[in-house]
Amino acid sequence: MRRRHDRALGRLVYTAVLAAGLLGCDPASGDVRQWTAADHDPPSPNEGQGGKVAARPVASTETDQGLIELAWQRNCASCHGRAGRGDGPQGPMVRAPDLTNAAWQERVTDAQMAETIKKGKDKMPAFDLPQPVIDGLVKRIRSSRAR
Repeated sequence: MRRRHDRALGRLVYTAVLAAGLLGCDPASGDVRQWTAADHDPPSPNEGQGGKVAARPVASTETDQGLIELAWQRNCASCHGRAGRGDGPQGPMVRAPDLTNAAWQERVTDAQMAETIKKGKDKMPAFDLPQPVIDGLVKRIRSSRAR
C-alpha cells in the first residue's frame, strides 16, 4: 500500500512541476518587446561624425603590438613557428621558409612580404588582414632576422 501511495505522490509532484514550468513560459507576456534602434544610447554631441562613432581613435597610426602577435599566432605560427624559423608543427609538411634567415631576408622586400601575406604563395594561403596588421607582421619578420 505504501508503495502505491509513493508512486501516486511522485506522479502528483511531477505533474505539478510540469504544469508550473508550462505556465511560467507564457509567450504572450506583455513585458517582452522587439529591440529597436531607438533603444541604443544616442551618440554624444562631441563625436562630430554625423552620428557615427569610431570604433578606435582615428589619430592612432600604430597598430597594437598585441594584435600583431595574435595575428602571428593564429595565422603564421602553425607553419613558421613562434620565432619564424619554419619550425611550426606544419612547417616541414609545407616547407615553410626560415623567415629569420639573413640571406632570405636580403632577397625579399617588405612589399613582397606584404603581397605574399595578402595573396598567398605556393602552399601558403592568402590572409584577409587589415593593412596595418600586415605591415606589423612584416616589421615583426624583419626584427627576427638572424644576426
